[in-house]
Amino acid sequence: MGFSKKQLFNASQNQVASFTKVLGHPARIAMIQHISENKDCNCNALVEKTGLSQPTISQHLGEIRKIGLLKQKVKGKNLFYSIDLDQLNECRRVVNDFFVKTQVNCNK
Repeated sequence: MGFSKKQLFNASQNQVASFTKVLGHPARIAMIQHISENKDCNCNALVEKTGLSQPTISQHLGEIRKIGLLKQKVKGKNLFYSIDLDQLNECRRVVNDFFVKTQVNCNK
């Protein structure tokens, strides 16, 4: 098994990087916002809202799911997405803590 660069960094640094990587793409930001405003949103609604193709939307949804920010519900043959509020709060806490600690260190 190969060496991962993630092993060079602590868990907190890797977690901040994972969250901000997902949030670092404007399409994902737009998708997260749309899902938060429209509970039980499906891929077709995101295609319509963003103008991106279905495969592109699916790839972005996969990245957002990797950090646990989405809940999925199956209705018939369709998947519907909503925001996992517990994970949203965790993401917000982790990223906020990073900035607060960085600011405190700058002011020393």
